[in-house]
Amino acid sequence: MMRRFGLIGAAALLAAAGAAPLLAGSGPSDAEIAHIAYTAGALDVTAAKQALAKSHNAAVRSFAEVMVRDHEAVNGQALALVKKLGVTPVDNATSQALAKQASATLDRLDKLNGAAFDRAYVQNEAAYHQAVNGALRSTLIPSADNGELKSLLETGLTLFGEHQMHAEQLARKL
Repeated sequence: MMRRFGLIGAAALLAAAGAAPLLAGSGPSDAEIAHIAYTAGALDVTAAKQALAKSHNAAVRSFAEVMVRDHEAVNGQALALVKKLGVTPVDNATSQALAKQASATLDRLDKLNGAAFDRAYVQNEAAYHQAVNGALRSTLIPSADNGELKSLLETGLTLFGEHQMHAEQLARKL
């Protein structure tokens, strides 16, 4: 089951890794938060592009197009903000673990076709957004010191909540 949902595991790692420093009294720095958030969005764009290349299901393709559009837009805003603030995003264990797990998930999904791929992709998306949204709520937003970064994360949370609901609805239909 864990192999089946590798991206879910990565998202859980995001939530757990982000929560541990918060419990210790100091959450991730703004530079680490920027890297984690950007990485999570970029990984979702990559997954969506895989879906666009593999899926023939109109609803799945439409969902994947929304993922590419929205996550690229938010990541563009994030890059503009870190440039404006003069902040260099800092790579960290959470971002690295997310990338490693996402790579394994992409490899696993690449071996699937048709309805099996569509179901696995959409289930991963629903769980991934749930975990990332949880990490945004519980750790990343509360740990952000810069008001503009916090605002961008809150905007992302609203949008990604809609993504989660869309993925859950789509998963029920497949």
